[in-house]
Amino acid sequence: MRLSWNEIRDRAAAFAGEWRDAAYEKGETQSFCNDFFEVFGVRRRSVPRYEEHVAKLDNRFGFIDLFWPGVLLVEQKSAGRDLEAAYGQAGEYFDALPEHERPRYILVSDFRTFELHDLSERAIVSFPLAELPAHVEETAAAPTCAASRRSSAG
Repeated sequence: MRLSWNEIRDRAAAFAGEWRDAAYEKGETQSFCNDFFEVFGVRRRSVPRYEEHVAKLDNRFGFIDLFWPGVLLVEQKSAGRDLEAAYGQAGEYFDALPEHERPRYILVSDFRTFELHDLSERAIVSFPLAELPAHVEETAAAPTCAASRRSSAG
């Protein structure tokens, strides 16, 4: 069932209210992401993977917080952490991925702020969590793009 934009905005407002006090990366990232995808009517368990192991180009290893091959890479940080550094870390992971798995979108967040990078369009959308309802059309591209890829493949 496809959701209307009004339903998505209502879900986004509820999500923003529920998660306004979230702060701890290690303890809350997976639940936060699961609930974020549900805003758009997308079940997270259908495709992306948590803590995807990646061998970086400097011969060190890392773990992508959430990875949807070909679509989305999420790097989550605790509240107040530097999102520019988080994007740099996501970029290291991106560079180490095989070409066919590199995502179109990189999302970095510290729970308080979302920053969605559309690598194909070279566009960035950044806003505080409380403003998510006003930005659902812009941020819907990543989860709904992935959901449509999944349903067209199956």
